[in-house]
Amino acid sequence: MFSVEVRDRIMIAHSLPDPFFGPAQKLHGATYLVDVTFFREQLTTQNVVVDIGAALDVLGKTLKPLAYQNLDALPQFGSQLTTTEFLCKYIFDRIAEAARTGALGADGKTLSRIRVTLSETDLARASYEGAIGG
Repeated sequence: MFSVEVRDRIMIAHSLPDPFFGPAQKLHGATYLVDVTFFREQLTTQNVVVDIGAALDVLGKTLKPLAYQNLDALPQFGSQLTTTEFLCKYIFDRIAEAARTGALGADGKTLSRIRVTLSETDLARASYEGAIGG
């Protein structure tokens, strides 16, 4: 399986109002390193997995509405606990949709899988991986 990974960063604020989260129940900031890995079993006719420029563009456009925002105040999240794991799936869904609709180029529609990893620190990260569906 071939893969290509692109990276960006995002700074957000949020709270996790459940006793399970201890001090993180209060409003706090987080800076995530966001890695998106694209997988393909066979290379395209151009011998690539995905157009890296298009992948970076899609990732940037996906993160922009969240950047420097208090996630607690965004209507798309309602009362969801915006954990790192939850945000991985949220970002995955938007990147997968971009692949299905051609925003990653025609070959983006035939990717095997996508993995989204959010690193909170050099010691902790979470991921979501799945097929792009359709």
